Amino acid sequence: MAQVQTATSGLSSVPALLARNAKEFGGRPAYREKEFGIWQTWSWAETAEEIDALAMGLIALGIEPGDHVAIIGRNRPAHYWSMVAAQKCGAVPVPLYQDAGPEEMDYVLDHCGARFVICGDQEQVDKVIEVKDRVPKIEHVIYVDKRGMRKYDHTHLNWFDDVQAEGRGGHSRLEPIMRERTEKLDYDSTCVMLYTSGTTGKPKGVVLSNRNVIESAKNSSEFDHLTAGDDILAYLPMAWVGDFIFSLGQAYWTGFCVNCPESEETMMTDLREIGPTYFFAPPRVFENLLTTVMIRMEDATRLKKRLFDHYMKVARRVGPAILDGKPVSGGDRFSYWLGNLLIFGPLKNTLGFSRVRVGYTAGEAIGPEIFDFYRSLGINLKQLYGQTEATVFITVQPDGEVRPDTVGVPAPGVELRIDDNGEVYYRSPGTFVEYYNNPESTASTKDAEGWVATGDAGFIEPDTGHLRIIDRAKDVGKMADGSMFAPKYVENKLKFYPNILEAVVFGSGREMCTAFINIDLNAVGNWAERNNISYASYQELANHPQVLDTIQSHVEEVNASVAEDEMLSGCQIHRFLVLHKELDADDGEMTRTRKVRRGVISEKFGDLVEALYSGKTEQYTETEVTYEDGRKGKIKATLEIRDAKVVPTAPKQGIAAE
Repeated sequence: MAQVQTATSGLSSVPALLARNAKEFGGRPAYREKEFGIWQTWSWAETAEEIDALAMGLIALGIEPGDHVAIIGRNRPAHYWSMVAAQKCGAVPVPLYQDAGPEEMDYVLDHCGARFVICGDQEQVDKVIEVKDRVPKIEHVIYVDKRGMRKYDHTHLNWFDDVQAEGRGGHSRLEPIMRERTEKLDYDSTCVMLYTSGTTGKPKGVVLSNRNVIESAKNSSEFDHLTAGDDILAYLPMAWVGDFIFSLGQAYWTGFCVNCPESEETMMTDLREIGPTYFFAPPRVFENLLTTVMIRMEDATRLKKRLFDHYMKVARRVGPAILDGKPVSGGDRFSYWLGNLLIFGPLKNTLGFSRVRVGYTAGEAIGPEIFDFYRSLGINLKQLYGQTEATVFITVQPDGEVRPDTVGVPAPGVELRIDDNGEVYYRSPGTFVEYYNNPESTASTKDAEGWVATGDAGFIEPDTGHLRIIDRAKDVGKMADGSMFAPKYVENKLKFYPNILEAVVFGSGREMCTAFINIDLNAVGNWAERNNISYASYQELANHPQVLDTIQSHVEEVNASVAEDEMLSGCQIHRFLVLHKELDADDGEMTRTRKVRRGVISEKFGDLVEALYSGKTEQYTETEVTYEDGRKGKIKATLEIRDAKVVPTAPKQGIAAE
């Protein structure tokens, strides 16, 4: 596919988009941040001035073109400004996950060779100081929040406001240097470097150009008719490509407003106050919200519960059709209107979704029941499929073609093909430039014609052109009898239940499938409270007989569903256990984007895996865990192992029945 050779409308960089927005949308809100319970707003003109001051301050500190600037902290305007200011200096922003431990930061900071680090607060500064001796290239650390920083050695520490003040003070001397560097940026200049989640090894630095970011932002914004009048809530990790494209790429292309919540704890309150028109969340967020709604309805009065159940039946029956503009009878429309007046409208307002015009979920498969619930309320929730190397967008769902069982059609400008082994390949204007300092991985992922291997197995429906993802290609295998093993397919079905937070299925090369399950402490804890069941810890609740009975019923329901799929019926779960701890990124069991690290889990819990296959009914285990303050400890437990009922299926062709 021929690449776009020239910048769209002459806008060849994110700083160029900023200049256009300051001119065309100068008085419109660009950023809002809530602090101490009060929303503060910056217009596009004010944003441009803040970014220029920071860029000139960085130049005064000695930043050079090509330098890498690490940015660590929660979503706040100053951090987004830092990314654009770095670009205006000819440098490359590298956002990091704020909950990463010192070891993870050590690797990324060293790998990218960061000279400058911009930190949100004292906690992030402390982590950088801890690794600074092992990362000698770091020269300056800049902090945004000065609380707790008074008694530090400030030889190489600078307050964000002081850096801006120096930039403003030296404007006459520094502005020509900044302008010269900014004018040198073109479509092929590096816009950002984002690190992959690292499910199978060390994270890789994905280099994205201005072409990648601007073309992806333009195409996706036009696809969903995004405008300068839209609002989003920026709450997902800034190091994740999704937040970068939504909160920076699309925001700068369209000129819409980015709203930053005060904290993780106030996110839902802030969501209701802002009422975004454009919203993204991974499935887990939508699942948690639905769990909260159902818990509250269990505690509601009998009348409220009856009204909710009645009108939700109406919504499930006709809501999606009304949303898609399909024919619905006058009686059903009136019932839905009444339900919206009494139930749906207040519920959407409580969730903060009253104004959502376009909503997206991605990262994992979302349960059909959960997906349909939100669409039945009139929320235009859609799925997309993407990855860091694609600058997010590979497939999207057009309005009127939204389904829970596919991830849509190729996004604008994207080409798809399925390899002989079932792996999905794509190429597009968003295709990444390279993995930083890793030509071998770049060559093995992207071929000479620009086709990128996604690592996912799937197929394109011939009649609709929609893509269906089966599993990670490396995880798709064979059972001992030759039948297909696709763990993610089963895990997603299990996670559709509010009681189940995470699941890991084993079975490749084995005679049967088994599973580890994590309970959802919020949902199961609420159930225990309503039933006067006391418990002292996650471990005690997870091993409660009634909890195990409930999980067993979910497993057996999933088995019945899996049995209906002729191709994957061999993936039914024969035995399972409920883990004594939540899988945790701090313990290396998951990535920061909550993707399971199967290899780590199989090795770390090897005794439990073997117990599942040895016929044992219980297994004692000791597991090392990392506490919030970084200390290590051990959890000891004896776990019950249960058998689950499976549905007999016809033997596969060419495979002898047992």
